[in-house]
Amino acid sequence: MMATGGDGPQLWAVSDLHIGYAENRDLVEGMRPESDGDWLLVAGDVAETVEDIRWALKTLAGRFARVIWTPGNHELWTHPSDAVTLRGVARYEHLVEQCRELGVLTPEDPYAIWEGPGGPVAVAPLFLLYDYSFLPSGSATKEEGLEYAYGTGVVCTDERLLHPDPYPTREDWCRARVAETERRLAELPEDLPLVPVTHWPLHRHPTEVLWYPEFAMWCGTVLTDDWHRRYPVHTAVYGHLHIPRTTRQDGVRFEEVSVGYPREWRKRQEPPGRLRRILPAEESAL
Repeated sequence: MMATGGDGPQLWAVSDLHIGYAENRDLVEGMRPESDGDWLLVAGDVAETVEDIRWALKTLAGRFARVIWTPGNHELWTHPSDAVTLRGVARYEHLVEQCRELGVLTPEDPYAIWEGPGGPVAVAPLFLLYDYSFLPSGSATKEEGLEYAYGTGVVCTDERLLHPDPYPTREDWCRARVAETERRLAELPEDLPLVPVTHWPLHRHPTEVLWYPEFAMWCGTVLTDDWHRRYPVHTAVYGHLHIPRTTRQDGVRFEEVSVGYPREWRKRQEPPGRLRRILPAEESAL
């Protein structure tokens, strides 16, 4: 699908491409920039296999002036259908290497500065994971939350396929990622606006509309609850929930940019696979 916007370069975002579905792969085949200077942010869940992830990012990197990626949980799965059997940090580092071969920026690279309309802003892909701190109502601990989730039958596949090696738990990996990201964000100029690009939302409020609220445990961490106030965030870009929309928290714009599964996007009125414009902001986001 051709991006649609105004004159000049534009900063676009998308997530949850899930190209293991043929219909979603076709959507990526049709994604095009509107100008030679357009950038594209890809906020995770491209696919489950390294081959598919590489195909999608290579396709998009061949069309957009710059592609910036951060992983979602699906990229981090050690999936039985993937020829690459790496786990945890080793798998993530392998994906970073693949991106660098393609010229795609990752959370391990210096943050790019968008100088186009609405800029300058620092575009920061952040890999943060989650730590089960978005607990269901009535649960005081991770153990209680998981017991409740298993009782309802709503349990993220991460419990089987997302391995934290060499960290003992996913929450340990999350805390390490948060600490390292805080260190890097502190190095940015205090007056430079920031577009953080995450797979899991920085703040819990987007999860409040989930049909299955217990799924929020796999959607972020309270360690980042104040980041939209602590840092000069222009727009927080995220995915994961498959509920594309614009919200505001403390006056800061949060933009969910997911495509989602065919069974989800077929129900929506807007055309599937539409890229969401971050800068200059779309009128509906102002």
